[in-house]
Amino acid sequence: MTKPRAIRPRLPGKVPTTAMVMAAGLGKRMRPLTATRPKPLIHVAGKPLLDHALDHLRAAGVKRAVVNVHYLADTLEAHLETIEGLDIEVSDERGQLLETGGGLMKARPLLGDDPIFVVNSDNFWLDGPIDALSLMADRWDPAIMDVLLLLVPLARAHCHGGQGDFHIDAAGKIISRRKPGRVAPYVFIGVQILNPAILVVAPEAPFSTMVFWERAMAAGRAYGVVHQGLWVDVGTPRAVARAEELLENG
Repeated sequence: MTKPRAIRPRLPGKVPTTAMVMAAGLGKRMRPLTATRPKPLIHVAGKPLLDHALDHLRAAGVKRAVVNVHYLADTLEAHLETIEGLDIEVSDERGQLLETGGGLMKARPLLGDDPIFVVNSDNFWLDGPIDALSLMADRWDPAIMDVLLLLVPLARAHCHGGQGDFHIDAAGKIISRRKPGRVAPYVFIGVQILNPAILVVAPEAPFSTMVFWERAMAAGRAYGVVHQGLWVDVGTPRAVARAEELLENG
């Protein structure tokens, strides 16, 4: 049974009112659970992963969510029609899976020109002392940033099999990606604030959002903020059980 969502302190930063929610993936690592349902609708603690993400967005003050669909799109769209408290728009990728960068480019006309949250729909996190999205909004500075990634130390990346993603400096600026064969101290956990103005001159889809991140890094305009709570990489059926165990233990 899902526990009530705790009320966390809010910081004064301006929270983006639009979010792009990535929900088009095939969920291959989650098989056999994804044989009959899209990965965003896999339940953790009695609720679809997608709903956990939308709950965070709604609670932070987001008003609109653009959700892309591909695998079992009809099932996902039917579920989205049941969501209350958010204006939901669908970016239809039935014809081709575009990956994260291509999905953002296809949805670009729906996103507006103000900074947006981009959230992976299969993401599971619990807030720490400060609401994570509020923390990001407070740290966001459009004068020096094009992207702001939510990161977690590799040592706290539950069920994550990777070796980290980024190095950051004391101000949070991303200074480099992990080099092959090495370890990086921070893992990207599927939540970011992004300036839609950087969604230009894209390669032919499908392609990763890393294309835009690398441009921002080269310009010194890519930053990270460290998540103060819990994160679980819910990529496999075994990780679902681990996430529920951690949630039960508070």
